[in-house]
Amino acid sequence: MDNGTGTEQARKTAEGLAYSSGFGNEHSSEAVPGALPIGRNSPQRAPLGLYAEQLSGTAFTEPRAHNRRSWLYRIRPSAAHPPFTRIDNGGLRGAPFTETVPDPNRLRWDPLPEPPAGTDFLSGLWTLGGNGDATQRVGMAIHLYAANASMTDRVFSDADGELLIVPERGGLLLRTEFGLLRAEPGHVALIPRGVRFRVELLDATARGYVCENYGSPFVLPDLGPIGANGLANARDFMAPVAAYEDVEGAVRVVNKFCGNLWAATYDHSPLDVVAWHGNHVPYVYDMRRFNVIGTISYDHPDPSIFTVLTSPSDTPGLAGVDFVVFAPRWLVGEDTFRPPYFHRNVMSEYMGLIEGAYDAKTAGPGGFVPGGGSLHNMMSAHGPDHETFERASEAELAPRKVDDGLAFMFETRWPVTATPQAMAADHLQTGYDEVWQGLERHFRP
Repeated sequence: MDNGTGTEQARKTAEGLAYSSGFGNEHSSEAVPGALPIGRNSPQRAPLGLYAEQLSGTAFTEPRAHNRRSWLYRIRPSAAHPPFTRIDNGGLRGAPFTETVPDPNRLRWDPLPEPPAGTDFLSGLWTLGGNGDATQRVGMAIHLYAANASMTDRVFSDADGELLIVPERGGLLLRTEFGLLRAEPGHVALIPRGVRFRVELLDATARGYVCENYGSPFVLPDLGPIGANGLANARDFMAPVAAYEDVEGAVRVVNKFCGNLWAATYDHSPLDVVAWHGNHVPYVYDMRRFNVIGTISYDHPDPSIFTVLTSPSDTPGLAGVDFVVFAPRWLVGEDTFRPPYFHRNVMSEYMGLIEGAYDAKTAGPGGFVPGGGSLHNMMSAHGPDHETFERASEAELAPRKVDDGLAFMFETRWPVTATPQAMAADHLQTGYDEVWQGLERHFRP
């Protein structure tokens, strides 16, 4: 287990990191001047004796606006590795999820229990459920993590999809092939498909959520009638600058492939990219910078106005997965029930809480708490619990700032099938349906 020295060193490294801003940009970065070739991607001899290598996150022939790829200039090519062999998956699972059937009941979990000493990010990943098929590159999975040690001498990559990491407790230093990212609670970090990375803890413990997106890479949603500005601003997404490891010695490289974990022991660190350029890059985003759009007259707008990122599907407007954040905002609607309304939805919703309370759910023991989560599958009736409904129905409708909580949602077009471990977990709450009991008849014909 980390004795604190590694955490202290990781925090010193994380302080003052430099970034390159902008979502979907063609970034370029070099850790050593002259490492990037000029005027071509793959010269006969790459500068400084490096190897040129392309990493493609989409097919070569996808439209230019959708194409994701980066050129990496590294000390050794990725091809220089021994065979991979299967290893135990631990608590990690992959789609298709066929061990249980989709459940129409509303479900809610408390936070993950504290892990055994020496648990790092990879060992601490625990799959709640998902949908689709990783081999067909469609659907998504919901994971949680709990860790108390940094990853040392091993690196992880996911061939199945991109990973959207949502810290809830404890900061993370993400060492990627492209450079370093710092992700604290209130941030989200994205690791693209196939990018290798290591997670070091900035605090004694870390806990949070992960959305694994098998489908189209996340993009910013179109704004439509909102206009040119609003929601998540492209300039607030921060990509790393090049930083490399020139390390000789045994490094365990773990690869998630078609739902299973495979590993190989390299004789060097694969985080050896000295320079790079492209748009298939990791990034971090501060959710408190989200520009919330809301009513200034009446009614509660649909939660789609809180969408930070979306993974488009083959049906316009119907996402494979949306990432939605309920950030601090003002409520000013007149003659309006201000918490989220009662609802049945064609989409399936997994909601998590990062801090404070959510304005439609009662917090506290047995309630909706930071680190916990709720799953409302498609057409499952949900909405404010009894206590929230009574309070909001009688509240004085003065302008009110909602700034005591930060919640988010993974929303998907398909039902989420929970894993057997999620359905049998001790932290699965019993009696969740009871929060809607006591909603009395008020009809007066």
